[in-house]
Amino acid sequence: MKQRIITGLVGGIGFLFVVYLGKIPYAILIELLAVFGYYEFLKMNNTKLYAAESILGLLTVISIILNKALAIVLQVDDFTFTILLTSVIFYLILIVLKKNRITFDQIGYFIVGIIYIAFGFSYMLETRFLEHGLAFTLLILAATWASDSGAYFTGKYFGKNKLWPEISPNKTIEGSIGGVIFAIIIALIMNYFFNYFDDQLYLIGLGLLISIVGQIGDLVESALKRTKQVKDSGTLLPGHGGVLDRFDSLLFVFPILYLLPIL
Repeated sequence: MKQRIITGLVGGIGFLFVVYLGKIPYAILIELLAVFGYYEFLKMNNTKLYAAESILGLLTVISIILNKALAIVLQVDDFTFTILLTSVIFYLILIVLKKNRITFDQIGYFIVGIIYIAFGFSYMLETRFLEHGLAFTLLILAATWASDSGAYFTGKYFGKNKLWPEISPNKTIEGSIGGVIFAIIIALIMNYFFNYFDDQLYLIGLGLLISIVGQIGDLVESALKRTKQVKDSGTLLPGHGGVLDRFDSLLFVFPILYLLPIL
């Protein structure tokens, strides 16, 4: 627990400092997180880093994030769909070149990973570059982290009824409710300082949405780890696991807020 708290504080402060800086430092950080995240995704599948399918996936993730940054900063066309489609075509060609040593099912894993990780992080990047991007990013981060922490501690001390034991045995209904309550409280507190919206009910709804979507993102990663029979996605963050373990909720929250659209 001590290691978890120290890593959380140091990592959180460092991350928030780069969020505050924005621009190139934040873009570089997001690129690095996406690369590490996809590396963990490959490692969970026991795919060698030097394999052609790994290199193609990593290059695609890098290209999507870099393309998003250039499109925002230089105000040029966004080629995300073109990059993704090109990657899919190359994966299909790879099936032939490798003489079926890689299958359609396997390339599906790599492509879904690209969409899951690259798109999630690219929306995190795009949000920071909005007119009030710093304030919105801080709101989303604070509400999501509050939801995660609230769910963890509420579940630990009050949890009795399992939420979804087939996916994540330790998560409880009480913890989930606690996460929602914490997210709403933090959203209201953040609104007091930054004055995002005049409608308090809207803030309550936003906190509720962020918490629920974030918890779904957490369960999705839990399902992936359970399928691959691993405890953590990686070991980059002592006491917290890997990048995907820490950003699983945010990789869902940011895209959903754009799809609805709220941001």
